[in-house]
Amino acid sequence: MSDVITGLSAVSVHIRDIQKARSFYRDVLGLKELSFDDKGSRASFVLPDSSTVLRMHIQGPDEGGREPGTVTGILFRHPDPAAACAEIKRRGGTVANESRRVELPGIQFDLAVIADPDGNEFIITNRPG
Repeated sequence: MSDVITGLSAVSVHIRDIQKARSFYRDVLGLKELSFDDKGSRASFVLPDSSTVLRMHIQGPDEGGREPGTVTGILFRHPDPAAACAEIKRRGGTVANESRRVELPGIQFDLAVIADPDGNEFIITNRPG
């Protein structure tokens, strides 16, 4: 059987305002901007310790995919999600769900949920693996 998925190159989210999104991902989350296309309302950011790129752009009228503000379930890693949330709030970002302890059989970890200016949600966790 051949592989169907061979890696992850980028995560892309639709946004409504490219300047607000750029400010959030650069200034609040501290990601390094790789590229910005003002005419195309597109930006790309490097995710730390990864070859994966986080891309965003304003959704075109005939473009499929999730509407801005409906992305959820993308996990970012941080050793202390509560500390990351405190810093995100200090920088003007939104914490949708404060850090909480999750206990599953054989594993404990913390997770929190943050949101970009459009309401796209991202999980911050210290879950190993």
